[in-house]
Order: sequence, then C-alpha cells, then structure tokens
Amino acid sequence: MWPRSRAAKPKPFIPLVGEQTLFEATVARCPADVGFAGPIVVTGAKHLDHVEAQLGGRADAQVIVEPAARNTAAAIALAACRLPEDAIMLVCPSDHYIGRPQVFAEAALKAAALAEDGWLVSFGIEATAPETGFGYLKRGEPIDARGFRTAQFVEKPDLERAKAFLADGGYAWNGGIFAFRVGDFMAELAAHRPQIAKAVRESVARGREEGARFHPDAATFAATESDSVDYAVMENTERAAMVPADMEWSDIGNWQALHDALERDGNGNAMRGCEGELVDCRNVLVDSDGPRVSVIGLEDVIVVVDGDDIMITTSAGVQKVGKLSGAVNQ
Repeated sequence: MWPRSRAAKPKPFIPLVGEQTLFEATVARCPADVGFAGPIVVTGAKHLDHVEAQLGGRADAQVIVEPAARNTAAAIALAACRLPEDAIMLVCPSDHYIGRPQVFAEAALKAAALAEDGWLVSFGIEATAPETGFGYLKRGEPIDARGFRTAQFVEKPDLERAKAFLADGGYAWNGGIFAFRVGDFMAELAAHRPQIAKAVRESVARGREEGARFHPDAATFAATESDSVDYAVMENTERAAMVPADMEWSDIGNWQALHDALERDGNGNAMRGCEGELVDCRNVLVDSDGPRVSVIGLEDVIVVVDGDDIMITTSAGVQKVGKLSGAVNQ
C-alpha cells in the first residue's frame, strides 16, 4: 500500500475505508454488549504510540510490547500466556476490512461455542473470486449447526487451482482469524512447537508490567523460533474446525483491493482525500492527501499522492508496487 502505508505508520493505523483506521475498526467490531472482553493488543515498540492513541484510553485494554518480530505463533502465545487457561481467545489481524460486522460477530460467537468444546476454529471466509494470494480451507464434515471440521489447509494456489476451488464450492479463504481455548492452544503449541511454547512462557514469566503495558523478557523472547500459527498449530491439530463467514472481508492487500472495498460511482470510479475531476474514466481510483487530481480518458488506473510521492499504476500492476524502490526502503 505504498506510498500511503509506510514503516513508521503502516496500513493498520491509517484510515483507508471510512473515517476509522483498520485497527480502530478491528477493536470496534468486538463490543462488550455482544459478549467480547477488552482487547489484548500485541505490537512492536515502533507502533506502540499508534496503538495507544487509537485505543483511546480504554481502561479494559492490555498492550503487550513484543520485543522482536517472531511471526504469529509466538505473538498469539504471548497473549495466551496473559490469560486464564479456560479463556476463549479470538485472534484478529488488525489490518483487515470487514463490511458486515454483525455477520463477523455472529461467526465469532459460533466459533467461541466450538472452542468451548475443544475445537481450534478458523473463520472460513466465503471465496468470491479465484484469488491466488490467499490460503484456502477445505470444508470437511459438519460438526453441528455451528460449523465444520477443517479437512485441509491449502497453501496459496495457482490460478487454475483457485478456479477449481471456486467451482467446487467446498473451499473458503483462510483469513487468519481464529478462536480457541487458551489451554488447548498452548497444549497444541507445546506438542508441535515445544521450543516456541517454552520460550514464550519463560519470557512472560520474566516480563514486567508498566501501567497497561506488559513487556516480555527480551532476551528470552529473542530466542523464540519464528513460525506462523497455521504451520505451527492449525495444520497439525486433529481438532481443527471452521465456521463459514460471508462478511465482506478483505485483507486490503493492495490498492486494487482497497478500490474494491470502497463505494464507487456509476462508472466504477472512486476519489478520496481531495477535490478533482474524472472525465471519461472507468474503474479509476484517486487517493490524494490534498493536491487536486484530474484524470481524463483512463480505465483501470490507480493514482496515489502522498506528500512528495506520486504513484500511478494500472489495476493489473498493483502487485508490483512493493518492488518500487520507495516501497522496498520501507
């Protein structure tokens, strides 16, 4: 998402869809009156100020300051080690867009009920296109009205395989949203990645409180192996389940994904952050932090203005934005 998303202030902390940031929206769709407890946020020190500012001083929020980046298995384990063994964790990436938060909440309650019964639950997000950038979940036999067994975790497919998944109807996107009981997750982590489980437990035991912040022991945590929760736990457990969720989900992984999530005019155009004109244009996105932008006679083009940086790409070229020198430097 360069040039808007930068190392100092990455995608979760900038408003991309509506007035809220993606992080603020993630917290907001887990309200107490639906049954959610206060959030536990795992973040690096570099983004701590953004997290605390956008939490808005919530008294029920906890912030764990991750000493080093060690992927999602260790990050989730840090939060787990700060909770009771019988607590149900809902793991939510903070940089996703969900257009139907009520559907998300309903799916979360079903997932929590399955987790109470000992299942480790993934959200199976309804696949609406043959996406090659997502992992997939193959739906297994039904458990009950709440969800299904997960028959298989599938890595990012090529286009032909993705088309076959879509035609089959039994595959869903794996959006990285999970629910499980703390004790069950830590037991599976200890069984399949004992080094991660042991190192994280020790780093938390040796950690220190600082107001609402918790700092795990840096030296112990630095020795933790880096692995994703999918590889470490979800693909190995015999208790993997999935809850279907048709909730207008997007990981906003590139500028075209953002364009797809925005409201457009009758020609498929969208303009954010500035005044401007779009003449004889179709499927054009303009995202500017102030300068007026005028576009004539273009189709399937994205224009982004951020300070002194201007990025223009076709819709087909959005995957290459990360290879630009400005983006690589971030």
